[in-house]
Amino acid sequence: MNVDISIDASLGETEVLELYRANHWSAADKPAALMAALHNSHSLVTARIDGRLVGLGNALSDGHLVVYYPHLLVHPDFQGQGIGRALMQALQSRYAGFHQQMLTADGGAIDFYRALGFERAGKTEPMWIYAGTDH
Repeated sequence: MNVDISIDASLGETEVLELYRANHWSAADKPAALMAALHNSHSLVTARIDGRLVGLGNALSDGHLVVYYPHLLVHPDFQGQGIGRALMQALQSRYAGFHQQMLTADGGAIDFYRALGFERAGKTEPMWIYAGTDH
């Protein structure tokens, strides 16, 4: 299997919505906002197999000290094959040396991110105001 990982690649709405729906992410219920969010990311990385979008990740950053990784998705048919790891490595290589790399992880994603070097941030408590239904 040959996976093409691209940084700051272009995306079509139909393929993005299919990926988000396959992962049961409620952001797919707001397609215009989702596409605007992805296109306005500081970085966007995609994974494609034979041209098909099978994964993506994005980063929000001040460009110097702090980066936040809000989305990392791999289509369920392709999970467990190293695609998510490759996407995160592509993002992390761009932000290597930053003072703070942050994300929010839950469920099975916690062990995945720990394997990439992320850990609980001291005594911090995750907090949010959330309009979704998928957590």
